[in-house]
Amino acid sequence: MKLLILDRDGTINQDRDDFVKSVDEWVPLPGALEAMARLNQAGWTLVVATNQSGLVRGLFNATTLNAMHAKMHKLLAAVGGKVDAVFYCPHKPEENCTCRKPAPGLFTQILARYGLDAATDTVHSAGDTLRDIQAGAAAGCISHLLLTGKSHALRGMLPANEVPANFPEGTQVHEDLAALAEHLITTYP
Repeated sequence: MKLLILDRDGTINQDRDDFVKSVDEWVPLPGALEAMARLNQAGWTLVVATNQSGLVRGLFNATTLNAMHAKMHKLLAAVGGKVDAVFYCPHKPEENCTCRKPAPGLFTQILARYGLDAATDTVHSAGDTLRDIQAGAAAGCISHLLLTGKSHALRGMLPANEVPANFPEGTQVHEDLAALAEHLITTYP
């Protein structure tokens, strides 16, 4: 199985400093859904792992979160792709749970669901923040930083494919989800 675990906000859809709180605020990044469909068509299983503390903060409820994900599924299906599952952490950072990224809890749940072991199975993860990369690396995934969302400011500042110093060793850098899709499809046919 070729598995890619994706962050949501800033990776698949536009991120907001005040949280993505409604279906209308959930807007896909240009080319992201098409890249995901391309990965699906190349045999990749896609799963989303996302921090959603807006739930416990009262910014939106589970019905709204499900509606956002329904919109994602519908738009993705329209371009020939799909997300197999969405795992989310509803906790605030100060709750110190094991599922909120940078902790690897969501990733361990995903690996267990698919019967995979990142030590022996090749599992990739991608996101736009240090905590996304730390969570994937802690779970044993091959981690990919996308220069979208919160990392967009790093575009043009890093020498080609250089990883910021504070990121886990082995992190790979890509301009966006389309560039990652191209890399994965050609490197892991």
